[in-house]
Amino acid sequence: MKDNNTQPLNEEQKDALESIRLSRIILPVVIGIGVVIYLLFREFELEEFDKIPWSFHTFFWIGASIFFLALRHAAYAYRLRVLSDKKFSWLKCIQLIFIWEFSSAVSPTSVGGSAVAFFVLAQEKLSTAKTATIVLYTVVLDTLFFIALLPVLILLMGFEVIHPSMTGFGMLNSWGISFITFYLLMFSYGLIFYYGLFVNPVQMKRLLVGFTKISFLRKWRKGAVELGENMIATSGELKKQSWSYHWKAFLSTSIAWACRFILLNCLIIALVPDISMAIWDQLLLYSRQMSMFILIAFSPTPGGAGIIEYVFGGFLKDFVPSGISPLINFFWRFLTYYLYLLAGVLIIPTWIQSVLKSRKLKKKNSQNN
Repeated sequence: MKDNNTQPLNEEQKDALESIRLSRIILPVVIGIGVVIYLLFREFELEEFDKIPWSFHTFFWIGASIFFLALRHAAYAYRLRVLSDKKFSWLKCIQLIFIWEFSSAVSPTSVGGSAVAFFVLAQEKLSTAKTATIVLYTVVLDTLFFIALLPVLILLMGFEVIHPSMTGFGMLNSWGISFITFYLLMFSYGLIFYYGLFVNPVQMKRLLVGFTKISFLRKWRKGAVELGENMIATSGELKKQSWSYHWKAFLSTSIAWACRFILLNCLIIALVPDISMAIWDQLLLYSRQMSMFILIAFSPTPGGAGIIEYVFGGFLKDFVPSGISPLINFFWRFLTYYLYLLAGVLIIPTWIQSVLKSRKLKKKNSQNN
């Protein structure tokens, strides 16, 4: 097998490297901050802001939200360490998750950072099969978390989980229909990857390539071939693994996603004085966030910028007063989104320089030999 680090960058690798250039943060920041400023002018009420006590209670729960942010990152780092068979140190895993999250933040939500993840992991001396396993298996794990848990939450609490305009198990409105549509899309997406990784990867490759025979899909033929080959390689890797490998990977995935949503619960508890602390109400708030994520999962904007900020108030209007909704929205997005953009500014230039330096050194040694 060829060493990816000694080969010249191909066009796809150059595109991946280009996609994490720091100038890419401009568009999502402008869109996201622009929508927040618009909402602040339209909805912010000083009276609601003055109700925030700024007491020990407030700072304790803000601290709790920061704790869950750190725990989320640690869970993702642990998952990467498990999926890489501990070939990465803890410090390297933490660094790579920052880069992975940055690439997701500057890519459309519907696309994610998978292409960049392939490139980044390939530079870290992993085999092609192991790289494909890490990237493709995370798709299955992330999707499984949503498609398995959300039906259970809806059965427990009714359609109110989807949107505050819906109650009980009555007729679905436009929000419910949209939710079901996007849920089925996510389910289908996850099913394709599950079948390709665990059931019949060769047949899945044939199906993917077969679809590209349709005239308007021909331009994706090369990508379909590569995805099919990666599924075959990943399937072979996954068959070697024990059950502990899989449950550790899924447990860390579940913790990471749970922390993402609990983080906002903590922020709302901190900044909304009369928020209910009842377990049932907090579970509903948690569930509503999951539904909101399903509905913005196919966003065309980088990291869902602008769309998440805009729908936030509507989804959580029964928990967050409209007068301070834009403010909480901004705090939440700063911790879960803008912070990773800032981290990328600090981490990515150093990482890129180390990759290019390593390539030059290997090329020089290869020429000398």
